[in-house]
Amino acid sequence: MTRTAIVTGASRGLGLALARELAGRGWRLVIDARDLPAVPVELASAEVVALSGDVSAAAHRRSLVAAAGERIDLLVNNASELGPTPLPALADYPLAALERVYRVNVLAPLALAQLALPLMPPGGRILNISSDAAVEAYEGWGGYGSSKAALDQLANVLAAENPTLRVYSVDPGDMRTRMQQDAFPGEDISDRPLPEESVPGLLELIDGDLPSGRYAARSLAGAAR
Repeated sequence: MTRTAIVTGASRGLGLALARELAGRGWRLVIDARDLPAVPVELASAEVVALSGDVSAAAHRRSLVAAAGERIDLLVNNASELGPTPLPALADYPLAALERVYRVNVLAPLALAQLALPLMPPGGRILNISSDAAVEAYEGWGGYGSSKAALDQLANVLAAENPTLRVYSVDPGDMRTRMQQDAFPGEDISDRPLPEESVPGLLELIDGDLPSGRYAARSLAGAAR
């Protein structure tokens, strides 16, 4: 049976790298991003539905689940909002911007999971892309980091409430992505690993049988080798 996955934020970076690998393994994909007018060329030969839209919009989330059909084997909540840059201290954080960060990084993944859960078979997977900023106190990362901490706890509770599924929070590590560059404007981030280096760890969670929980993608990839 062909497996179906929803991968949000898949126009570039980690989302696209993972979608490319899943497509190569025969998965049927529903992908999205705010700037996704068509299926990325890397996925043109695969069975892919590409929807342009914002995961914080309820109608868009319903469209993603409808496109997936009657069964969803994997939901990857990868789309994220960094927030204002340069990254502000919490004392100066614009609250309207913080609300936007929470809508995209916390509420949207939960809302999408609520729609997907009735269509997920036993053994289905939810992967929430987290960050070390969820557990470490980095100056300037209070908005993004606290949103990822909240997402981690939502994953913990979803796992407890849905024992037939695997619900993961996964820290992909620093990556050479546009979001990383936005977080460090003007800095050279060419020393960061490419997103593709985090994908093997994600695949360990998707294809393996590790218990629900929080994992570091590159640690999993190292253990697999």
